[in-house]
Amino acid sequence: MKKITLHIHSHPTYLPAQSSEDAHRFLWSYEITITNKSDEMVQLINRYWRITDMTGHVEEVRGPGVVGLQPIIKPGKSFVYNSLCQLTTPQGVMEGHYEFQTLEDDKFTVPVPKLVLATPDHVTAGFRSRLH
Repeated sequence: MKKITLHIHSHPTYLPAQSSEDAHRFLWSYEITITNKSDEMVQLINRYWRITDMTGHVEEVRGPGVVGLQPIIKPGKSFVYNSLCQLTTPQGVMEGHYEFQTLEDDKFTVPVPKLVLATPDHVTAGFRSRLH
């Protein structure tokens, strides 16, 4: 298999209007950009996320594609998508990988840079004070 180079950039954004400190619901949107820097077309076929909140609770998410799609990314092109993550704590991290395949059905995984999910300091401090 030829060397495939993909660049993955992530950007999370806290959504205070859709979150509720009292209900322990904290919501982030995140944008992922996947850029194909190789000479071959690739298709994103599966995703894996390991989501850890500030208490250490872990949730794993696996499945086909992203946002209902299994996009084909041509050389030099990018695929951008937006999704959401909800936690019961005001901080957490998302980490994982995508599984891709080439047109020759060679499969490979690419790690996704860790997304740090954090609320403003006053929200986190207020949440911590209610835990004690």
